[in-house]
Amino acid sequence: MDILKVITNELGVKLSQVEAAVKLIDEGNTIPFIARYRKEATGSLNDEQLRNLDERLTYLRNLEEKKAQVLSTIEEQGKLTDELRKQIEDAMTMVVVEDLYRPYRPKRRTRATIAKEKGLEPLANIIMLQMADKPIVEYAAEYISEEKEVLTAEDAIEGAKDILAETISDEADYRSYIRKITFDMGKIITVAKDEEAESVYEMYYNFEEPLKKLAGHRVLAINRGENEKILTVKIEAPEDRVLQYLQKQVISRDNPYTTDILVATIEDSYKRLIAPAIEREIRNELTENAEDSAIKVFGKNLEQLLMQPPIVNQVVLGWDPAFRTGCKLAVVDGTGKVLDTVVVYPTEPQNKVEEAKAIVKKLIKKYGITLISVGNGTASRESEMVIVDMLKEIPEKVQYVIVNEAGASVYSASKLATEEFPNFDVGQRSAASIARRLQDPLAELVKIDPKSIGVGQYQHDMNQKKLSEALHAVVEDSVNKVGVDLNTASASLLEYISGVSKVIAKNIVAYREEHGKFTNREQLLKVAKLGPKAYEQCAGFMRISGGDNPLDATSVHPESYAATEELLKKLSYSPQDLTSGGLRGISKRVTKNESEALAKELGVGAITLMDIVQELEKPARDPRDEMPKPILRSDVLDMKDLTPGMILKGTVRNVIDFGVFVDIGVHQDGLVHISQMTERYIKHPLEVVSVGDIVEVKVISVDVAKKRIALTMKL
Repeated sequence: MDILKVITNELGVKLSQVEAAVKLIDEGNTIPFIARYRKEATGSLNDEQLRNLDERLTYLRNLEEKKAQVLSTIEEQGKLTDELRKQIEDAMTMVVVEDLYRPYRPKRRTRATIAKEKGLEPLANIIMLQMADKPIVEYAAEYISEEKEVLTAEDAIEGAKDILAETISDEADYRSYIRKITFDMGKIITVAKDEEAESVYEMYYNFEEPLKKLAGHRVLAINRGENEKILTVKIEAPEDRVLQYLQKQVISRDNPYTTDILVATIEDSYKRLIAPAIEREIRNELTENAEDSAIKVFGKNLEQLLMQPPIVNQVVLGWDPAFRTGCKLAVVDGTGKVLDTVVVYPTEPQNKVEEAKAIVKKLIKKYGITLISVGNGTASRESEMVIVDMLKEIPEKVQYVIVNEAGASVYSASKLATEEFPNFDVGQRSAASIARRLQDPLAELVKIDPKSIGVGQYQHDMNQKKLSEALHAVVEDSVNKVGVDLNTASASLLEYISGVSKVIAKNIVAYREEHGKFTNREQLLKVAKLGPKAYEQCAGFMRISGGDNPLDATSVHPESYAATEELLKKLSYSPQDLTSGGLRGISKRVTKNESEALAKELGVGAITLMDIVQELEKPARDPRDEMPKPILRSDVLDMKDLTPGMILKGTVRNVIDFGVFVDIGVHQDGLVHISQMTERYIKHPLEVVSVGDIVEVKVISVDVAKKRIALTMKL
């Protein structure tokens, strides 16, 4: 198989782009580095295309390895024909290779292998040839042997049937047809083990749906219900069609002595050997596709959450709400440094509302707090009431934001949080994290296992390795898109930078603590274990403000410094001119038409030249600036205040297969069902919105008892 050609067709790009990308990946370059600094070679393939390419490359290379191993095993058995070799070499999926390999795979002892040991294969061949000229019992009598435990002619026939059943079941073409027709015409049926039991799976207590129409989120829900022993699940195949097909394939002539035996054997082969295996395969495939789709949605949600714009240069009060143990507060300055922590008890059972207000008012005055970041967990509603009341009583202009605190408790109990805040308890760390995730969501959220951030569905039910790899890639792409400040970034942020491992990230922080601030990028080469290759991969994503070279504060790669300085000289600028916030209008002086000739003169590619120009115009631009800003609130709404028809602004908190959850400021996210998102037909909510988007919604209905709010985006 020409792997590169296959990938080229799948991605719909040029062969030269794929060849270049594969070469760069094989040389050990990371996806963010290739996407940002090797655009010339790959024809500007973006990180998503490169990730897909990398994934397919791995799969197809593994497929080729599997083929080689299968061919060699069959050849050792002396059973490899030219036709079989061609079939295996042409196979495009692991499933097809496995089907073709099945008859030759070393088997554990089965009913068929035991029958073969008893010498019954020739009898099986007589039946299969369908040319018997006397009853099979008469042929079978010749195989009776006490020594081989074949005591009667019937025993011999049963053994021969077992051999034939396995032969039929091993035929790759049959399995391929049965798999397809089962998927196209089969149904999934689920029933409750106890119909009286209350559970979240009640809609699946008596449920059936064609396999072709089964949505991914239903597959994952059904799997979970089955694992929790609440549901019984089976696939109903078009059995009559399958048996008719097999009879047509196997029975080539009408023979009075063999036809009935073959009909019974075919039924046994299908029901005992083929059907259970096909059911397993189809359910595995459904699960895998559902997982892939859920992982994609999770990744997209996570990316949007990580790329939310930071709220800079504000002193923030982080508020971790609770009842019995009190609300933990942490004051964090504009750089993320914790200035003060305190516990207040405005909620049940203490209800010290006035005392809590007085403490918070003092903190606002003392530190100049302008923003309160409130976690959305237990007692959040009650805390919000107290905050809103207090804001009405003070002259200072302070606003608040409800922050999704998913993962804050995971972080605050982690080894990382203990190292960061050795003198704080879990609650204080959590409050600091809630404040910081408003100031710089990316820098704070990278400290938490992405699975715990709360923007997925069924994340604990899926292949954890696959999920972790996909989410790690999302975090890596996000961190590298934004870049980091080399002198302030934590080790947990640095480890996602291209070419930087966990060990190197810790070494960078250790170097910084020992030698003080980095003043130029080249000093990275003095960091333990950070060699020339890692430097090449990471340098462009590391920023140094106020260092020796103004270019170090930009995303221009050091390999392009000479060309950049030459360009600045040509345009009568110096690198120092960058310190005043960029060279406005420089892009008008280097037009696309001139770029080819100028790039040649400077010894760089035309795409790289345009990237450099863009960067000089707006150094270290933050892609998060273009994302919707969080809604700042100063008053509170209650679920009881909602009435159908009311129009509100809200923030998309989570996107799932069947709709989106929107925070409209009442502590219970409302659901916009996929059918209520837009007038046109859409396959998935992600076609319309992403996590963090600010949307306008209308209330359809409110169920206070069940805490359910139905919303529509069709205004």
